[in-house]
Amino acid sequence: MAFPLKLAIYADGANRDAMIKRYREGLVKGFTTNPTLMAKAGVRDYKEFALSVLSEIKQMPISFEVFSDEFGEMEREALEIKSWASNVNVKIPITNTKSQSSIPLIKSLLDKGTKLNVTAIFTDKQVDELAAVVRPQDDVIVSIFAGRIADTGVDPEPTMRRAVEVFRGKTGSKILWASPREVLNAYQAERCGCHIITMTDDQISKFSLHGKSLAEYSLDTVKMFYADATKAGFKL
Repeated sequence: MAFPLKLAIYADGANRDAMIKRYREGLVKGFTTNPTLMAKAGVRDYKEFALSVLSEIKQMPISFEVFSDEFGEMEREALEIKSWASNVNVKIPITNTKSQSSIPLIKSLLDKGTKLNVTAIFTDKQVDELAAVVRPQDDVIVSIFAGRIADTGVDPEPTMRRAVEVFRGKTGSKILWASPREVLNAYQAERCGCHIITMTDDQISKFSLHGKSLAEYSLDTVKMFYADATKAGFKL
């Protein structure tokens, strides 16, 4: 399956087998996880899962997230996660649950040479505060939750375009369109100049539809409805 866009797909999930399958296919360029995805996938031992994945995926960036709510403990977790492999980006939420900014922690971790994925960014203010402490050489994924912004009825494209401009010149940083809701979001992300989009396994699979005739797709849909009604034995 050829990917029709220039931006990188990062597979978002916590199913080890699916991650390794995507890695071996060569379409995706990285991976992201989070505690919610891990919990839903039935992961019980966070470190064991991470090390198992890292034993197979060694040449692509993978993001693993801290889960403490206290900044001192977050830093300890971040340095532990950093030690697992050189291709790890440590995910740090832009605030904790008390709405306290993570910027001082982010600066401290960058000073220690930590590769980061700063996550749960929604606002221009958060983008600006992060940009103020990121140096050109810092390896930082700027994870803006465009899908969730769109869920509120707000068009995320202006936020994404602005972030691309704010971080222009910070060559180690990459703008990530997070939480996409449909494949169209990848085309929007590229149009905005984003470097990365995270996508679920199901969303990635839909790239096989690129270029498909809409008339043919319409007919396929009608055939599906007919086949399902026949199989169900519906009668009036």
